[in-house]
Amino acid sequence: MADAPSPSEPAASDPAASESSSGGRGRGWVWPLAYFLVGAVVAVAIFAVVDRRGGSGSDQAAPTTTGPTSTTAAPAVAAKVYRTIQPSLVLIQAELGGSDAGSESLGSGVIFNAQGQVMTAAHVIDQATSIEVTFADGTRTDAEVVTSTPERDIAVLQPEDSPRVIVPAVLGGGVRIGDDTYSVGNPLGLADSLTAGVVSGLDRSIGREDGGGDLTGLIQFDAAVNPGSSGGPLLNRQGQVVGIVTALANPSGQRFFVGIGFAVPITSAGGGARIPPS
Repeated sequence: MADAPSPSEPAASDPAASESSSGGRGRGWVWPLAYFLVGAVVAVAIFAVVDRRGGSGSDQAAPTTTGPTSTTAAPAVAAKVYRTIQPSLVLIQAELGGSDAGSESLGSGVIFNAQGQVMTAAHVIDQATSIEVTFADGTRTDAEVVTSTPERDIAVLQPEDSPRVIVPAVLGGGVRIGDDTYSVGNPLGLADSLTAGVVSGLDRSIGREDGGGDLTGLIQFDAAVNPGSSGGPLLNRQGQVVGIVTALANPSGQRFFVGIGFAVPITSAGGGARIPPS
């Protein structure tokens, strides 16, 4: 008869029970880890899908390659207008006779044909006993009146000598209220001065300085003009002559600019200058 185990001896452990107990502890931490890894894989997959969808959607622009951006600003319109007209500008100085004997008239003009003839305002050379013109290249020469049409305040001068290079201005067409406009002349003797403004009105009428009636069909503009500007070109954005400056409004009787200038449209000035219609 086998001896009963002593109370002090430990009982033999059941291998199956031991294995089962050990296996239970392993699965207790293996499965959470497996769940974590599977979740991480799913999260990465979802992120990849979202990222790809975002990259191909309409809300995100595809990366593009562009050339280097120029840091040189385009020249201002006024600067281009000035460069266009500058070779055609003329300074006019006339010694006057008659009631203004001993005084001098200062004005502006513009070369308008290949013969180097100069268009200006008729009142600039009215009663002149001698006329001198200075071209943009510095050439100075005497000039004679070819035609003068006071009712349009337009005159044409024929210089005795021409500049080294004759650059006739390009004559433009009509203008509209609100169009940008530029005046270039010799106000107060400040040669080749540029001012800018807009066309303020059309078909204006003002009285002539000689009291011989009205000048009609004029362009009103607000680019600054002063004595010495008369006869200079009024220009559009392309540097084309659209008028010849004839007067400034002076309700106070003072000969300085108050915000209103007038020009003879080139379509009318051309008739006064005997320019054949194009």
